Amino acid sequence: MEQDNEKIYQEYFDEVFQYLFCLCHDKALAEDLTQETFICATFGINKFRNDCKIEVWLCQIAKNLLRKELKRQKKFITVSIDSEIGEMGASDSLEDEFIKREKRIEIYKQIDKLNSPYKELVYLKLTTELSFNEIGQMLGKSESWSRVTYYRAKQKILENMRKEEKENEIKQ
Repeated sequence: MEQDNEKIYQEYFDEVFQYLFCLCHDKALAEDLTQETFICATFGINKFRNDCKIEVWLCQIAKNLLRKELKRQKKFITVSIDSEIGEMGASDSLEDEFIKREKRIEIYKQIDKLNSPYKELVYLKLTTELSFNEIGQMLGKSESWSRVTYYRAKQKILENMRKEEKENEIKQ
C-alpha cells in the first residue's frame, strides 16, 4: 500500500499544488496544503469510492483544506500576478514579449475580478489538464454547466477588457 501512496504522490503532486496555488496565490501555503492533502488522502484512501478520477478526489480534499485554513486565518489572500507569468520566450522580441506580458497581466486581473464560481472554474481550466466533466464533478455540477460557465466567464472577461479600453480612451 505504501508503494501505491508514493506512486499517487509522485503522479499528482504537481497538479494538486498548481490547483491550490491558483486558488490561494501563496506558494508556501499551497506547498503546505499539498503535503497535508496527501497525508489526508493516505489516511482516507479507504473512503475513495472510484466514482471520479483520483486527481479530482485529491483536489476536493485540497479545496476543503484550503477553506478550513482560510477560515482559521480569517484573512483573504491577495493575488500575485507575477507568479502567474512564465519566463520570456527566446524567439520573441522584447517589445512583443512586453505586450504579451501586459495582456496576460490584464487577463489575470480580469479573472481575479470574477465572482465565484467563474474564477475557480477558469483557474482550473487554465492550470490543470482536467476535462469539463472532471471540473464539473469537482464543483458538484455537470459537464454542460462547466462548459457554459467557462464560456460565460470568457465573455465577461472580454467584455470587461473592452469596457476598460474604452474608458481609458475617453480619459486620454
